[in-house]
Amino acid sequence: MADPLVELREVRKSYNIGAPNEAEVLHGIDLRVDPGEFIALVGPSGSGKSTLLNIVGLLEPVTSGSYRLQGEPVGALSDQALTLRRRATLGFVFQFHHLLPAFSALENVTLPALMAEGRVSAARREQARDLLAAVGLAAALDKRPSQLSGGMQQRVAIARALVMQPALVLADEPTGNLDTGSSDEVFRQLRRIHAERGTAFVVVTHDQRLAARCDRLVELVDGRIARDERVGASGGEA
Repeated sequence: MADPLVELREVRKSYNIGAPNEAEVLHGIDLRVDPGEFIALVGPSGSGKSTLLNIVGLLEPVTSGSYRLQGEPVGALSDQALTLRRRATLGFVFQFHHLLPAFSALENVTLPALMAEGRVSAARREQARDLLAAVGLAAALDKRPSQLSGGMQQRVAIARALVMQPALVLADEPTGNLDTGSSDEVFRQLRRIHAERGTAFVVVTHDQRLAARCDRLVELVDGRIARDERVGASGGEA
């Protein structure tokens, strides 16, 4: 078995520590994500899904417990080291695409390379073109977000998340702001990228139709993992 990308052990997360309103929102989470997995993270509002995703994404520290990313303990890393690990290993897709309105689709996709490397090389630009083609937007390279539909904008965001070739993409309600048809198309593109590139995905979703088309389902209830099982979709193109 391959070494895990992500390994959480007995992870707890509290807010307002030491204050009268201190609250623990994650209660001893054990979670392993292997290379190439496609996981749905589900659960009711307030169950801790976004907090867990933020921890995996190195955006929030754990209160207690351990987190290893590609075998490396991350708890003692400096802010700068965490930023470098995040850029090297992780991609992010959110419910709202957060595209820069003055930038073209191609420029939005190359933005992570510009931030990480200080410039956009010809190779990165070509990779961005390839990614936009992979999500069905080869003809939209020069279009600005205002010229694209909501579903197309989210596909630009998917390409942007992949331009640095992350091992793992974290997607927080990536179809939550879209109609059913656009949701299906965006999800189809996620599955296609997964199949073609072997990128691992953890997708937070309230859409049970989409969750059923993932390969593994992890359900959080009240800050604890209530269910972790294979769902056998393996392809998700339906």
